[in-house]
Amino acid sequence: MNVSQDLAIVELIANASLVVKLVMALLVYLSVLSWYWIFRKWFQLRDARARTDAFERDFWSGGDLNTLFQDAVGNREHSGAMERIFEAGFREFTKLRSQRTLDPGTAIDGVRRAMRATCQREIDDLDAHLSFLASVGSVAPYIGLFGTVWGIMNSFRGLASMSTATLAAVAPGIAEALVATAIGLFAAIPAVVAYNRFAHDTDRISVRFESFMEEFSNILQRQMK
Repeated sequence: MNVSQDLAIVELIANASLVVKLVMALLVYLSVLSWYWIFRKWFQLRDARARTDAFERDFWSGGDLNTLFQDAVGNREHSGAMERIFEAGFREFTKLRSQRTLDPGTAIDGVRRAMRATCQREIDDLDAHLSFLASVGSVAPYIGLFGTVWGIMNSFRGLASMSTATLAAVAPGIAEALVATAIGLFAAIPAVVAYNRFAHDTDRISVRFESFMEEFSNILQRQMK
């Protein structure tokens, strides 16, 4: 694309009607905001996977559970989601095990509930703002289409005052309107792709949490016997 084409697009935007300009401004705002959350979620999920991998290596290396628990408590600010799930479960296990009259099955159920509550909070944190990306992906094309329809209506309304309608008279107005659709697609496509990818990654991490909780519960259940 050469300089004259770039200037032509800028001129189209500058010469658009007020409604179309407002639509474009809204779409640009949504695009910038969605890109912000795309990068934020990408870093967050990458960090969650790395911390989960690190904790699983430590957990399955055969280390002492009490030592892992103390490390999790002492390093809470930098701990990962799975580490916090482990901490919640082991703390509940320690508390319930001290009650000698408590049935082992009831104690393990309490441990599972404690871990599941923590797990749900962690998954909610990973899911945060994904709905915004989904909304931008579904709504932005229609917002752009609204701007396009409005711009085309203005172009054809302007033809009523002309004695002869020519393509040169109506083309600039239609081109201005179509820019709104292009911006809408520019905002929507990355948001949809990012939402699908992040939702898939979150589901995979959630499955890992569920597997860990079941395996950890089995370990604790053997210790109760």
